[in-house]
Amino acid sequence: MDVLDRRLVAALQVSPRAAWGEIGRAVGEHERTVARRLQRLVAEGAVRVTAIYDDLRSGHGRPVHLHVQVRPGTAAAVAKALSDRPDTRSVYALTGVADIGCELVSPSREALHDIITAQVPAIDGVLQTQTQVVLHTFRTVAEWHAPYLTEQEVAELRPAEAAGPLPDEDGMSPLEQEIAELLVADGRIAFTAIAERLDVSVPTARRRVTSLLERRVLLLRAEVEPALLGLEVEAQLWLKVRPDGLDTVGRTLAAHPHVRYCAATAGTHSLIVQVAVAHEAALYRLLTEVVGDLHEVTGTDVTLITRAYKRGHLRKSGLLTLERTP
Repeated sequence: MDVLDRRLVAALQVSPRAAWGEIGRAVGEHERTVARRLQRLVAEGAVRVTAIYDDLRSGHGRPVHLHVQVRPGTAAAVAKALSDRPDTRSVYALTGVADIGCELVSPSREALHDIITAQVPAIDGVLQTQTQVVLHTFRTVAEWHAPYLTEQEVAELRPAEAAGPLPDEDGMSPLEQEIAELLVADGRIAFTAIAERLDVSVPTARRRVTSLLERRVLLLRAEVEPALLGLEVEAQLWLKVRPDGLDTVGRTLAAHPHVRYCAATAGTHSLIVQVAVAHEAALYRLLTEVVGDLHEVTGTDVTLITRAYKRGHLRKSGLLTLERTP
């Protein structure tokens, strides 16, 4: 991708359902240029507009992170087996003690027990696992965008906040579940297409989509490999943080432009932070100047992501995004 491609993708990440003209006005490009470039990237599989559930609000379950050690020579096969599971959201090859990192969503504690004690250990090649249960999410990957836009450009693109507090209603009605699945398959599906597929009126489709997004039951996401955006070094930071400083550290790191994901976890570490930067020197500066300045942090483990097999339930082939796991 060239500089303009990266700026347009960043704009799509900020507002995945924005019209090409809206993106063009925000970044100062002609609508035809925006449409031609982004449609090409989508057609090539470099970018995929989808949606992910807020697991707790939607009732889908509890997200957990697994570190998996494997028998030498079996990492690719184990990663594929984990990617084939419909409950895994992301699967990565890692440096460090663990060979594979995996995020999955367990529908219940009973199911999680079976997953980590029986199902995953039964995969040929798995030697050992370590589980971190997510307690609170400070930033999801769906809320991150590549740092190539000005604050004014982001403000022009970002959807207006709903007036007043968000509704307390969680979960989804049967109709909303059907609409959500359409958005997961295609985050830019038109309201008219939703109405036709589900035999509802266009105003009903528009109202239900708006409700899902405003309640944050569903989060729109423009998925693209960070390396295509010039961010070739991805790392997972596992931090030990004093309990009285956990919220402060989480909020501070979540606001950093190179932090894609940040969540508090229960396990050997209290915070997981996923970052994407241009090169190792930038990661060093982030560790020493940003994390190092947070005195509530008492320990840091760093692992590099060397390959993504799956992100946001979407399979990967190198730097291209494939279909969603059935």
